[in-house]
Amino acid sequence: MNILLGVTGGIAAYKACDLVSQAIKRGHQIRVVMTPGATVFVGPVTFEALSGAPVMLDTFATGSAPEGVGAVEHINIAKWADVAVVAPATASTIGKIAGGIADNALTTVLLAIPRPTKTVIAPAMNTEMWEHPAVKRNLDLLESWERYAVVPPVSKRLACGDIGVGGLADVADILSAVESHASN
Repeated sequence: MNILLGVTGGIAAYKACDLVSQAIKRGHQIRVVMTPGATVFVGPVTFEALSGAPVMLDTFATGSAPEGVGAVEHINIAKWADVAVVAPATASTIGKIAGGIADNALTTVLLAIPRPTKTVIAPAMNTEMWEHPAVKRNLDLLESWERYAVVPPVSKRLACGDIGVGGLADVADILSAVESHASN
């Protein structure tokens, strides 16, 4: 199966490395698209080493699509995917997806995903952010479109020191959701 992984700028980005590793071990192909904020937490070279494929960082860069096809790479990689997953998904990226805002490589690719292909959203954020009405509204909207599935965060000690809901779901649970929503 071809899995498109979107990584956003949250401390849980390091867990996306394990997601790539586990997906490869299960025989899946994986391509990674990162937001600028994600690169603050994990470098693209890490994902390139784990996936064996170039990482997309720039909407208009050439050469990292599976076939290395030029300026419409965001379309090509979107069509390549049997399923997409955003893990971790920040409140900002969730809001951008719900609002149709394509201002970075990841949000541009996600808007180009063909209709039958599902996108799994695995949020990770502070409890207050998770419980904010805008985040809830955006996730409800995405799920109502039947193109998105949400793997809810878990309760744990968060990076900020708080204890509550907002931790990225277990990698095994995210990968199970990805596999169950694949279009092939």
